[in-house]
Amino acid sequence: MKVTQEKLPSSQIGLEIEITPEKTKQTYEQVIQNLSRSANIPGFRKGKVPRQILLQRLGTTRIKAAALEELIQDGITEAVKQEDIKAIGQPQLRSSFDDLINNYEPGKPLTFSATVDVPPEVKLNQYTDLHIKAEEITYDPAKVDQVLENERQQMATLIPVEGRPAQLGDIVVVDFKGVLAKAEGEDEAAEPKAIPGGEATDFQVELQEDKFIPGFVTGIVGMNPTETKEISATFPDPYANEDLAGKSAIFTVTLKEIKEKELPELNDDFAKDVSEKETLAELRTDLEEKFQKEAEQKTKENKQEALLKELLKHVEIDLPETMIEQEVDNMLTQTAMRLAQQGIDVKRFFTADVIPQLRQRSRDEAIERLKRTLALEEIGKRESIQVTDEEVATKVKELTEQLSGQDYDPERLQEYVKDQLLTEKTIDWLLEHATVELVPEGSLSAKEESPAPTAESEEQTTTDAEEIAQEAASPTEEAE
Repeated sequence: MKVTQEKLPSSQIGLEIEITPEKTKQTYEQVIQNLSRSANIPGFRKGKVPRQILLQRLGTTRIKAAALEELIQDGITEAVKQEDIKAIGQPQLRSSFDDLINNYEPGKPLTFSATVDVPPEVKLNQYTDLHIKAEEITYDPAKVDQVLENERQQMATLIPVEGRPAQLGDIVVVDFKGVLAKAEGEDEAAEPKAIPGGEATDFQVELQEDKFIPGFVTGIVGMNPTETKEISATFPDPYANEDLAGKSAIFTVTLKEIKEKELPELNDDFAKDVSEKETLAELRTDLEEKFQKEAEQKTKENKQEALLKELLKHVEIDLPETMIEQEVDNMLTQTAMRLAQQGIDVKRFFTADVIPQLRQRSRDEAIERLKRTLALEEIGKRESIQVTDEEVATKVKELTEQLSGQDYDPERLQEYVKDQLLTEKTIDWLLEHATVELVPEGSLSAKEESPAPTAESEEQTTTDAEEIAQEAASPTEEAE
């Protein structure tokens, strides 16, 4: 078989394949034999249909089409093997099938064209001596005080209040019923429209302005128990219920009870109640170390992200469509698994209308992820960066303890861990060979526009271990 290769854009190889006369005739005759054994033609038993009758009843076009399909499939498979091509995805026929049928004559050579996607060539114009800026996240001691204050609020005791009106910071119990305010020009005699879900009895509200729609809390401030009052409020825009967004409302509110918070003292007893620490000093030290580590980790992540963004400016990769589509599939699968773990009905989320939109919105991120991965792999090969079996085993053991009770494929987990460790080592190597300028927090992010959400940029609420479990899920589980 004669095969001619041609390099095409998008990491494709064009193949011109010439099938020998012997093969075109042999396949045609074999198709006729197979059809004669299986065809149901009145007046003839299976396998006893004369050749001429078979050709008349089925038509030469149908027989040629069946033979061509086999010739093309076998021809491409053999060509890829013969030329030692590392094909990915399914090859595509470039020639017109109708033209091939018209030109196909058993016993004569058959030539057709096809394309196959192949792993892309990674061109690294530069990957050392990169100059990057990254935001430095500094530890804020005020976070410790905020955590302790939040714990105090959670442990507060509610004390009934008498002899004064409600004030900010109180907890009040109210009955309320809301209606939409009439717009200008509406019939004054008409009954006001009730707000869906805008009615409650013995409803407990903390008098903080951000706890309810604007105007509701401030309207309650100053009320006394048993007092009933009409309060005007306005739904924010945007709002969860789009029908209510930006609309004015009137709530009839009856104040039934006022309570105030009695906060526990910040002392050693408090520390024992909210943690495993014996003293408040130990608890403060523990929180300080935690937030310092978080700041250091976030700074490291900022440096890594800045490095990868800069690296991609110096990388040229002509990605094949097959790889892009596969990466989009992976991203949507991970999103579906994450939603399912959160108890969300995936079928309701991934509808026939939504999936094409998600695929399109995820495409740019899929391309960037692929370029990052391929670039790092190429750098790792060039610089002989490796991870040891001991490093992999240590990390696998750590994650196995975290994943106790969950289903996962040990082999896939080990492969995932090895890839992750190699990626981390490669990025660390790049940072060592780059110039990094740390800038104040917020100085860079304020200049960047927020990207449109994609399938992978939805808020993630799973832990690292849970996400790794998704990556290492068994094939049977994924298929289900």
